[in-house]
Amino acid sequence: MQSIKVILADDHDLVRTGIKAVLLAIPGVEVVGEARDGEQLLALLERVRPDVVVTDISMPGIDGISAIARIHQRHPELPVLMLSMYETPDFIRRAVAAGARGYVPKGASAQELEQALRSVVSSGSYFSRAVTQQLLKPAETPPTELLTDRQLEILRMMAQGKSSKEIGFDLGLSSKTVDAHRARIMGRLGIGDLASLTLYAVRKGLVAL
Repeated sequence: MQSIKVILADDHDLVRTGIKAVLLAIPGVEVVGEARDGEQLLALLERVRPDVVVTDISMPGIDGISAIARIHQRHPELPVLMLSMYETPDFIRRAVAAGARGYVPKGASAQELEQALRSVVSSGSYFSRAVTQQLLKPAETPPTELLTDRQLEILRMMAQGKSSKEIGFDLGLSSKTVDAHRARIMGRLGIGDLASLTLYAVRKGLVAL
């Protein structure tokens, strides 16, 4: 049986513990390191050399996609399998562009996770059926093409729950100017309420949960 050394990264301790248990139940798999965020993951890779990295997308600080890009630069031969709750095309395309060799939703079965793990370690790739269907959908216009840098900055702060007054204070703008930006942002995105705007920002990877 092929021996596979895994480093696992997920910012939720309970989730990471559950995934680790599933991995350890796979014959030949050994979890040689764990990380709570991208920074820990990158530091761990300086000390431990696994056969594969299994990582989430949404993590504080350096997120999963940014971590993948850095891993791909430093260790281009090291396969990375993305295991995430996000199944939208933009997240998947970003992960693949960063260097991920596989993408599996967290709702996948233990059998599918094992299949994905063995596939990416064998110099291949693995994308679940659900992920493949998402990749076949037309690409959405990214928010960076719809909004200015200032509007993206304000959108992130709005999604974090900050008021116009708080945003204005942080950016050195008047509340009236911030309100004008808010209106333009919602108009360009076709979104009419803050809850939907926050969901959009999370889905597009502009803010972490």
